[in-house]
Amino acid sequence: MGGRRLGIATACLSGLLEDKLAAAAAAGFDGVEIFVPDLLGSPESPADIARRCADLGLAVDLYQPIRDVEALPRDAFAASLRRVEHAFDVMEQLGTTTALICSSVDPRAIDDDDLAAAQLAEVADRAADRGLRIAYEALAWGRHVNTWDHSWRIVARADHPALGLCVDSFHLYARGGDPAGLRDVPAGKLFFLQLADAPRLDMAVLPWSRHHRLFPGQGDFDLTALVGHLDAAGYDGPWSLEVFNDVFRQADPGPAAVDARRSLLGLEESLAGAAVPAVGGTAFVELAVDPATSAEVTDALAALGFARTGAHRTKPVGLWEAGGARVVVREEVPLPDAGSVPAAVAALAVRTPDPEALARRGVELLAPRVPLPHAGDEAELRAVAAPDGTLLFCCPERPSPGGDDFWPGDFVSTGVRPGVGATGIDHVALSPPFDLVAEAELFLRTVVGLAPVGEPTDIVAPFGLVRGRLFASAGAEPVRVVLSSSLVRRGGWAPGVPAPQSVAFAVPDVLTVARAALDAGLPLLDVGPNYYADLAARGVADVDVLAAHRVLLDVDASGGQYRHVVTPVLGGRVFLEAVERSGGYAGFGAADAPVRMAAHRRSRASV
Repeated sequence: MGGRRLGIATACLSGLLEDKLAAAAAAGFDGVEIFVPDLLGSPESPADIARRCADLGLAVDLYQPIRDVEALPRDAFAASLRRVEHAFDVMEQLGTTTALICSSVDPRAIDDDDLAAAQLAEVADRAADRGLRIAYEALAWGRHVNTWDHSWRIVARADHPALGLCVDSFHLYARGGDPAGLRDVPAGKLFFLQLADAPRLDMAVLPWSRHHRLFPGQGDFDLTALVGHLDAAGYDGPWSLEVFNDVFRQADPGPAAVDARRSLLGLEESLAGAAVPAVGGTAFVELAVDPATSAEVTDALAALGFARTGAHRTKPVGLWEAGGARVVVREEVPLPDAGSVPAAVAALAVRTPDPEALARRGVELLAPRVPLPHAGDEAELRAVAAPDGTLLFCCPERPSPGGDDFWPGDFVSTGVRPGVGATGIDHVALSPPFDLVAEAELFLRTVVGLAPVGEPTDIVAPFGLVRGRLFASAGAEPVRVVLSSSLVRRGGWAPGVPAPQSVAFAVPDVLTVARAALDAGLPLLDVGPNYYADLAARGVADVDVLAAHRVLLDVDASGGQYRHVVTPVLGGRVFLEAVERSGGYAGFGAADAPVRMAAHRRSRASV
């Protein structure tokens, strides 16, 4: 990966200008766009800022924005020229040659392309006298010019060598623009590219732009098509991010900048059509538990049909198996005052034809490789860290029948055969903080190669709105991860489960698993009679059987079913599920989440 100049606007990041520049440089960006408000808030002169950028190895690619310049009455245009000349003074000190002028939103602006072209040509004349140039951008909410092709018509009409086009992906797609026409723009007129992704929202373009932009790969815009058309047109300037987002502007600029650059590397990869290492199935999930919680977790596993088949030779780690599902339980003493929880999902292991290639790709996409000490006769595992610290293990594909693909030599057999009932890991559910969800999504998309399944789901939970989304790999044995987060941080009065996590096991017959679990003494979650009365009202058969076994049921629009049972919360954070899918059901039981959350809350309050 690499080879292109990658940049970021200081508007994307939180902090003072010096914080933003340091974060951009540390993340490996080549250049920055200096956002006018950031410069105005700095006590340093433009020349000092230029020296700071040079010391950090950053080029100043763009100075932006200069607003409300063109298509104005004569007196208003004269005033805009004074502002433009001042901006040119600043640019000369910053050492940048390109300024962004965005289409006017001034209520005095006149709907006259000839006037706009003539005035922009005069500005370009003044820029050329100083060795500078102007990139003209159509704001999606511009008063008269709000599409890229309209801005191009004005630039072409002005016909000035110092005047070209700034293509902004948000403004293009927000107005339903077709990027294919960019192929017909002469390369010499494509001065700058600003990239932002966004979810498709039914709202006015200005608040959509100001609050909901995302980094490439985190939204719904086809940025690969856009940059492909620009490549075909011969654009050879920077790929620069301009993202306005309430969350990013409050996040730690260091990790945010890393995430931003990862998004551009992923976009480069998609444009190149690089083969993403396939993942097919979850090899195992690792749970980290403290010694006081270990029995609670392992008793629940045993009740769900798992057996402890192996003990690690050198570490306090046990291997639990049931059919095709494997769980590694690692005991660790929590560090005092470190915010540790008694139980947590510590790692997800995925199968891939080339584990080294997947791990190496993770590093190329800025996921740190995690060294894993091992004895000489133990397997060398490959792992990278997700943004939240969860490990991604890269494991070989399942070998031929009868083969052993699991850490040869690492575990001593307990002499117990694997349990029955489960066929594999159905999904893992994680709950990153809301301000880190986009970062987690991008990691799953770019590094692991998972794709979103359906739209995000808003869950009306007992203690506030929770947004959940499922990501999955392709194939017969998909890797599935659900990300859920509270949109507003909970108040201390509601002692709910902080950042809940779950591991769901795929089973062919959930009633059989539930019956065995109840017989073993596992108190499966009881949501109460109202839930089952509602199922009966909707025509569900055998409701009494479902209620007796505490089975929850979600039915999708096509009739696909999701039957599942849920354990209590174990160790204050993690719960387990047994899941039976049928009829092509592809969701994650979101419809049952509110009653499940309420039942979990009541069960914890009664302890």
